[in-house]
Amino acid sequence: MDGPFPQVTRTYQNHHLDSTRWEEYEPRSTDIIVTTSYKAGTTWTQQILDEMFYGKMTPRPEFNDVTPWPDARFLPIPREQLGPYMEAIPGRRFIKSHLPLDGLPYYPQVQYFIVARDARDVFMSFYNHYSRYTDTAMSMMNAPDVVGDPLPPCPQDPRELWQGWMTRGWFDWESEGYPFWANLGHTASYWAHRHLPNFHFFHYSDMLRDHAGVVSRMAEAAQFDITPEDLERIVTNTTFDHVKSKAKEMDAKGDPRGVVFKDGAEGFFFKGTNGRWKEVLTDEDLQLYEQAKKKVLTPDCIKWLEEGGQVG
Repeated sequence: MDGPFPQVTRTYQNHHLDSTRWEEYEPRSTDIIVTTSYKAGTTWTQQILDEMFYGKMTPRPEFNDVTPWPDARFLPIPREQLGPYMEAIPGRRFIKSHLPLDGLPYYPQVQYFIVARDARDVFMSFYNHYSRYTDTAMSMMNAPDVVGDPLPPCPQDPRELWQGWMTRGWFDWESEGYPFWANLGHTASYWAHRHLPNFHFFHYSDMLRDHAGVVSRMAEAAQFDITPEDLERIVTNTTFDHVKSKAKEMDAKGDPRGVVFKDGAEGFFFKGTNGRWKEVLTDEDLQLYEQAKKKVLTPDCIKWLEEGGQVG
């Protein structure tokens, strides 16, 4: 195997994140860690795995009960309860993270699903996400225990948000991602270790254009013996339109998105499409992207982020 194993070398603590909470995690050989910067297909991937592992189970466990998010500082699970909470999950766990690899522990026995998307498409979804935060959400992010500066309100003009997002980092070692955390840097941190056999890369564009193919690859990586009937069920029940159609049901069950986002879960699952940036960003804006990506990404990683396709 080429190269050393990744090591945690940085601590991520801000209005959203607390990477130290991962110290409460005890890995299992059946675990999957779904890691993205944000707005790149995180929830979609979790829905696929939920349908894969639990879709035929009666009664079916609640989605949020089997897919914890340890690095979320603002969720109502105190650190001292986090370990027992995760340990109590009896079946397959698919665990969410938004941490770059230098802040996320590496375990050879765990499978990592790295999901990414063209940064310009990430931005449009990010703007929708951030601009829909409710007053309650902002209060959660900016609670008295927050480390560092508070999260500022989202600018009304998406181009104003873009300019900061492309040219500033929230943490000192980042060059983009403000006022959240690095997006390009997140992908770059995993790309450098793409030779590892338990790192599996998936691209949002591929999930749109070949959903069944991506589900099949995810099943193989998850060591799930998928049948043709399973594949049909999973694909049918995890299209973006199907997931969005269940948003009102999620709100009725008390999904936390109902208080975090204007319009609840229905506002969280917005468009799910690519290319909307072409109607918003100017040539001058896009030049900032060209400069930012060359600072952070290698040419082969740029090509993959912009075009998709299998890695390796």
